[in-house]
Amino acid sequence: MAQIFPFCGARYNSNIAGAARDVVAPPYDIIDAAGQQALYNRNPHNVIRLELGMDQPGDDPTNNRYTRAAATLSQWMQSGALRRDARPAIYYHTIEYVPPGADPNGPRKTLRGFLATFKLEEFGTGTIYPHENTRAAAKTDRLNLMEACRANFSPIWSLYSDPQDAILSALAQAAKTLEPHIAFRDDVGFEQRLWTIDDPAITQQIVAAMASKPIFIADGHHRYETALNYQKLRRQQAGNVQGLQPYDSVLMLFTPIEDPGLTVLPTHRVTTTPMPSFDQIKALFTDTFDLQEYPFTSQTRTAVRTQFINAMRTQGRTTPMFGLALKGRDAYLTLALKPAHRPPASASPRAKLDVSLLQQLVVAKLCPTQQEQEAILYTKDDHEALDWAANGTGTGALLLNATKVSEVKDVATAGERMPHKSTYFFPKPLTGLVMNVMEG
Repeated sequence: MAQIFPFCGARYNSNIAGAARDVVAPPYDIIDAAGQQALYNRNPHNVIRLELGMDQPGDDPTNNRYTRAAATLSQWMQSGALRRDARPAIYYHTIEYVPPGADPNGPRKTLRGFLATFKLEEFGTGTIYPHENTRAAAKTDRLNLMEACRANFSPIWSLYSDPQDAILSALAQAAKTLEPHIAFRDDVGFEQRLWTIDDPAITQQIVAAMASKPIFIADGHHRYETALNYQKLRRQQAGNVQGLQPYDSVLMLFTPIEDPGLTVLPTHRVTTTPMPSFDQIKALFTDTFDLQEYPFTSQTRTAVRTQFINAMRTQGRTTPMFGLALKGRDAYLTLALKPAHRPPASASPRAKLDVSLLQQLVVAKLCPTQQEQEAILYTKDDHEALDWAANGTGTGALLLNATKVSEVKDVATAGERMPHKSTYFFPKPLTGLVMNVMEG
């Protein structure tokens, strides 16, 4: 049984902290050093000071970026720059955006979801399903931060199924009578809106409707496992405590799997080690794939690239289909897996994924050593991948189609984990719209 809770979210007071667009940040794990510094410079109350603090010379166990984040949080709560809502609420959230690669003036999509806290469960024991493996170093970093601050600054993003759209329809209807507490256009032109829904009749309706639903983590596996580790730590410290404690739940953004605003982007591979010649590659894969070459000149490159990508997308709906480009070769190549080599219906959900087939049938042959595979670069942008191969950033680009949301669900339900760099759910929720300050 999935248990979610309305909570008294901590939100910025714009009269003290400044405009919402100046105090939020992207997820910590997609911020590079330049982006981190830019957010520091933007506003002294930017959430980057909590979520991804700067290391400083002379840092030690008692004075470091985690202890500074805790002190900053305490200061902001005392000054009123951050303040908790008086009543437990569920936060209805929408992001209106243009999908990557689409016409900026074309139709916009709207991702919808709601923020609440979720009662922690161990994987395999309840209704929460992961689909990715995690790295120890990232969990250690997040645990250090959670121990120091006793708060969730950014939500784990999870999916649930609601074909009738009953849950978000109820929240959207309630939001019609309210002004959004947050409404701004962010740095990349996305319209961000957040409503606070604290009517107990509505929030309890949502709690009851979610109780029977399996939950699939889309993004934030490290933070979920960190929350589990933090829960264990606090229970050891507290001893025999009765009832639910603040550390028994974690902040989540919930989006229906069926939401038309949900986008999953592919993660293309760009090799950086020496590749066989174009003709050698065709010979290497001709038994396994149906190959189609797309030669171009400097004058026709743009049109041929469009044709090549469209062929991948269109034909890839019915058969595993990959794209390839090599440094120094004025041609693209599509690879459509021949029927004889497709996984049988009885194969595991993981084995049927395009990304699994790409790894097994293509990457393993072109980059046979672990060292070569560790040197691969990744991008979600079709054109960036092809440009990296063309300009020598890489030696070859391997393009694939996006994993379907239904495939993520199938893999997770089967108790399997996706291969490395399989999914990129989009658009990523911002950090700092509403926070879960558990204690202090």
